[in-house]
Amino acid sequence: MIAKKDKTPKSGRSEKEVKAAPILIKWRFNVVIFFIFIVFSALVARVAYIQIIEPDNLIRQGDLRSVRVKALPSARGIISDRNGEPLAVSVPVEAVWADPKTIFKEDGLLEKDRWYALADVLGIDRQSMINKITKNKSRRFIYLQRQVSPAMAKYIRELKLAGVGLKAESRRYYPAGEVSAHLIGVTGIDGHGLEGVERSYDQWLTGEAGKRTIRKDRYGRVVENIALEEREQGKPLTLTIDQRLQAIAYRAIKQAVADHRATSGSAILLDVKTGAVLSMVNAPSYNPNNRSDLQSFKMRNRVLTDSMEPGSTVKPFVVLAALENETATPETVINTGNGIMQIGGSRVRDTSKVGKADLATILKKSSNIGVAKLALDMPLEALLGMYSSVGLGEMSGLNLVGETSGIFPNRRRWSKFEIATLSFGYAISVTPIQLAHAYATLANKGMYEPIHIINSNQQDFSKQVVSPENAQLVLEMLEGVTQKGGTATRAAVPGYRVAAKTGTSRKAAAGGYSDEYIAITAGVAPVSDPRVALVVIVNEPQGDLYYGGSVAAPVFSEIMKGALQILNVAPDENQFQN
Repeated sequence: MIAKKDKTPKSGRSEKEVKAAPILIKWRFNVVIFFIFIVFSALVARVAYIQIIEPDNLIRQGDLRSVRVKALPSARGIISDRNGEPLAVSVPVEAVWADPKTIFKEDGLLEKDRWYALADVLGIDRQSMINKITKNKSRRFIYLQRQVSPAMAKYIRELKLAGVGLKAESRRYYPAGEVSAHLIGVTGIDGHGLEGVERSYDQWLTGEAGKRTIRKDRYGRVVENIALEEREQGKPLTLTIDQRLQAIAYRAIKQAVADHRATSGSAILLDVKTGAVLSMVNAPSYNPNNRSDLQSFKMRNRVLTDSMEPGSTVKPFVVLAALENETATPETVINTGNGIMQIGGSRVRDTSKVGKADLATILKKSSNIGVAKLALDMPLEALLGMYSSVGLGEMSGLNLVGETSGIFPNRRRWSKFEIATLSFGYAISVTPIQLAHAYATLANKGMYEPIHIINSNQQDFSKQVVSPENAQLVLEMLEGVTQKGGTATRAAVPGYRVAAKTGTSRKAAAGGYSDEYIAITAGVAPVSDPRVALVVIVNEPQGDLYYGGSVAAPVFSEIMKGALQILNVAPDENQFQN
């Protein structure tokens, strides 16, 4: 018997097990390893790119989600008058804001009673506020109300409305109200100046806001203080005006506008010796603390923005030009005839017959013919040069918004009648502050002092523009205008020597002149030692009284009397003796 061969492998495994054993395929293994290496290399390259080449990107992305910069607003500088009385101060208030996305996320609008209470305290329509939030449901920040009082802010906090917050800010408050509104101006809702000194010196008053950089977690808690930039408070500003004089002038001009049903009125008071603005008022005015009262026609500072033909108030400078050019002397007598002078096809008229008169009488009676003859006897350049040298037709240099230079004639040819009209205040347009500056220069014995409104003005740009002797002569002639027989008797102030000149000019209209008038009185006091120059304008007075001597002169007297008393100017003793 032949034995069967045993086919079992020596390893002890069956044939079936041998066939099932895995076979390593090298190329597949290499492919897998290659792709693993590629993926690993890409990950390493990406990590290297993020960490080494562009490390700031993730930092920026993280900061966008956690870092917050909180503004630290600076308080606006205080504006005060020459005596330290505050004219504009900043008071703390708060802004009410909402986060509509958070409100809808937490179903905050369901409690309508509390939302209605918020609308009521803010003084806005209930449904309008709800609609505003609904319309902006995807936004994270909207203002509901700006500049609310601390009491209102406390009430809003107690409402505890989800998505409603408060933000600290400041609001400008003006203690003087409408009295100094045109000069001081007003700020906008964001605290920047819109008018007057507030706008012209906005950068000085605003200062520099600070910043606090912090990091917050997902719950809004501060976890890190990163940086702090200190805020720089706004600088204070001291003006040359005296609030007491402001109050006297505003009360007088406001009453005059009401009494004569005038369109407007203005008054400007200057320090003769320094050129400082002591008072600048207009009527009608506005309350800068009430934003609903901000109307453009009320906000215009007419002392600077409105030009006018000055009428007879420029006659003293015609006489001064004649004296300076030696075409006349104080003893010169001019024959004004019967009150009518024919020049070509036109006539120059006097309101009353003056006859033969010296220079003092011509000013006292305000003779158009007298000054016209003086103007025609001198070179035209001499007359225009005199007007320019005392400040007519020039910007004041106050750096306030809206100022105009008026209309100063510059022609190649002038007819004799045009020269004549130029001598009694027509064919030239000036602003009230220019006219006041001219009278201040005359009262300062011909020394031109630049006008300024900032008390820290240290530069000296004064210059002698006319001889002191001739300026004093004309000033003494003007004193006679306020005495018996003159046209400005109602501008006199008991106890003081006052030099003044009235003017009445018709307002220009298309094709000629209208039936509306401007009443003007300009002057200085006291003549013995001039301290202040004052110009009063009443625009379009209604009724039978429209002359400068009837309308503006009494206002001039009232303001000048108060100014001399407040400035502690001693009365002229000889006035009491007389």
